[in-house]
Amino acid sequence: MSAPPTDRAAAELRSGPPGVDPALLYRPPGTVDRPTALALYRQLTRMRQFEKRAYDLFLQNLVKGTSHLSLGMEAVAAGFGEAMHPEDYTFATYRGHAHTLARGTSMTGVMGELLGRDNGLLHGKGGSMHLTDVGNGVMGSYAIVGAHLAIALGAGWSAQYRGEPRVAVAFFGDGTTNIGAFHEALNLAAVWKLPVVFVCENNLYMEYTPIGDVTAVDRPAADRAASYGLEHILIDGNDADAVYLTAMQFLDRARTGGGPALIEAQTYRSGGHSRADPGKYKGVEEAAAWAQYDPTDVYRARLRQAGVADEEIVAIDAEAAHEVDVATEAAKAAPPPGPDRLMTNVWADGGAAWRN
Repeated sequence: MSAPPTDRAAAELRSGPPGVDPALLYRPPGTVDRPTALALYRQLTRMRQFEKRAYDLFLQNLVKGTSHLSLGMEAVAAGFGEAMHPEDYTFATYRGHAHTLARGTSMTGVMGELLGRDNGLLHGKGGSMHLTDVGNGVMGSYAIVGAHLAIALGAGWSAQYRGEPRVAVAFFGDGTTNIGAFHEALNLAAVWKLPVVFVCENNLYMEYTPIGDVTAVDRPAADRAASYGLEHILIDGNDADAVYLTAMQFLDRARTGGGPALIEAQTYRSGGHSRADPGKYKGVEEAAAWAQYDPTDVYRARLRQAGVADEEIVAIDAEAAHEVDVATEAAKAAPPPGPDRLMTNVWADGGAAWRN
């Protein structure tokens, strides 16, 4: 059994996102009950331990292709994952491991996909950047920046047209806010009052470039909301409670005909853009400040302050570690996809015979 992760004492943790004026943060209504709090923590530790294992496997040359981890950003996926209904749609970026796990997708299926094995979600053919699990509402991870916002728009229009109580949620990075599809999707979603929630995970960097260096406004998503008649919503993306309560509010509104929302979640990726990026462009003081506001450490301290026993927290950590171990071994043991898999979904008729 893997040892549970350590955390800092509550007194050593920051009280909010570094560099963000607390007065700017949206304060969602409501409180989080104990069962939901434990569920949120369970998601946080599952995602954290999965991503750490994915990193280790990449260094062992077992992960096929590159990978983009969300270490330090897990609270956004956890909060929305707990708030969304089973019939809702998730549209993620290539940094989509956590968002996929948040919807109840098999961890073995995700791990198998990363390792290019036949037991992966797409039988090893999609890899880290194309996780898809339609049965659990995960409508794909997209490698083309901003492309999925227009697809989420279509999914929201479909739900509205059919009269179905579904919400399409599109997660994207801060760099996407300077892509044309961002503005086009927001405009039509607002005009048609579609059930779409757009969630900007602002981790301060669009790949290697600070978003502030190339953007005319301070908050790349929230400051542009008014252009489409939407509210300015900036939330603490490292506070799972704040994410969950905000998600509940605007998902429910969208589901009942209240139209779209644009939410900017201030967060931070602790590593580089991808596994090929050491992230040396980040300032030492900046990285240290955000390390003191790690979402799993913050939430573990909060649970203790609420009276949750250490034994219960450790048990949740151990359960997550066991799940990661089982998924890892199952993925390693599975074969790569054979010719019967590799030659499908390649040409329009599903096979290569017509070429001969």
